[in-house]
Amino acid sequence: MKISCMKNSFLQGINIVMKAVSNKTTHPILSCILIEAANGKIKLTANDMEIGIESYIKGNVTEEGKVALDAKLLSDIIKKFPDSEVFIDVNEDFKTTLRCEKSKFVLSGKSGDDFASLPEVAKNKCVTISQYTLREIINQTIFSISDNENNKLMTGELIEVNNNILSIVSLDGHRISIRKVRLKGINNDVKVVVPGKSLSDISKIINGGIDDEVKIYFNENNVLFCFNDTKVVSRLIEGEYFRINSMLSVDYEIKITANKRDLLNSIDRASIMIKESDKKPIKLSIEDDLLRLKIDSLVGSNTEEVEIKKEGANLIIGFNPKFLMDALRVIDDEEITIYMNNKKAPCLIKDEQESYLYLILPMGINDSVD
Repeated sequence: MKISCMKNSFLQGINIVMKAVSNKTTHPILSCILIEAANGKIKLTANDMEIGIESYIKGNVTEEGKVALDAKLLSDIIKKFPDSEVFIDVNEDFKTTLRCEKSKFVLSGKSGDDFASLPEVAKNKCVTISQYTLREIINQTIFSISDNENNKLMTGELIEVNNNILSIVSLDGHRISIRKVRLKGINNDVKVVVPGKSLSDISKIINGGIDDEVKIYFNENNVLFCFNDTKVVSRLIEGEYFRINSMLSVDYEIKITANKRDLLNSIDRASIMIKESDKKPIKLSIEDDLLRLKIDSLVGSNTEEVEIKKEGANLIIGFNPKFLMDALRVIDDEEITIYMNNKKAPCLIKDEQESYLYLILPMGINDSVD
């Protein structure tokens, strides 16, 4: 195989497929990137058997072929090359020469025939969404997935399309995050659970705007994302996702409206007083048109006040401050509305259209007024 391409184009392709390179594996081939030249095109592929990524890069093909190279070593070399044209020459024993200006590396490659190809996903069930919107709704929910592998469903996100409304849902046992968007055109109804890691990787890869599309295809076991010159295939998580409607259908008796930035900044300042490992709650005292926030910790205490509009009774309730900040940071609205019932019931942050919804369980506190 003999090919050439510009360093920046090559590195961009490597950075995209690196998301699917296995860091912990007993199969060395899974730590590699497959470089394949055929039909005048250069394709890079990585596949850790959970997620696989293919991406085409611009370049010149002098002689067709393929080789698998250690991904980290390849990436490190290309990063250090000058910003110039890179020439790649692979012999019959997969010895690979990488040249750029006066720099030359020779690597031991592996046969591309040993590389696992990506699963085929039929393109008869499709959803189309803008790259910008997909990236946004993933980032606005992904923080609520669990890292506990004992409950696989919580490590993924529910993607559901019904009547052209796409919903993405995540939960970790302490909170629920939901984003809904109306899709353009006609889209198939689907209901699948996609691994959170796959969606997180996709949100980092896609960089298009509101007019750049992603086509998403589904089958029984896999989901395929197609955009630009890149294809991402991820396994689905098996099982029936949690029924959350009963938790969301509560009639809330207390409603407060606050400036989002003021509330977020107040919680952020108060959080200076605690370490995440301490798991100290922030106490919210809701009184008429004032929300008083207080944190007590081993190093001291902090009190903040935020003006609010309130409907309903007064209330003292505690929350994990990180959970509140995670939700507030991804809401674009200038004002937010929070619904509550009592100190043992979850709070609900949502807009009138319910395009976003964040449910957070409270923490136990001493509810005396300080």
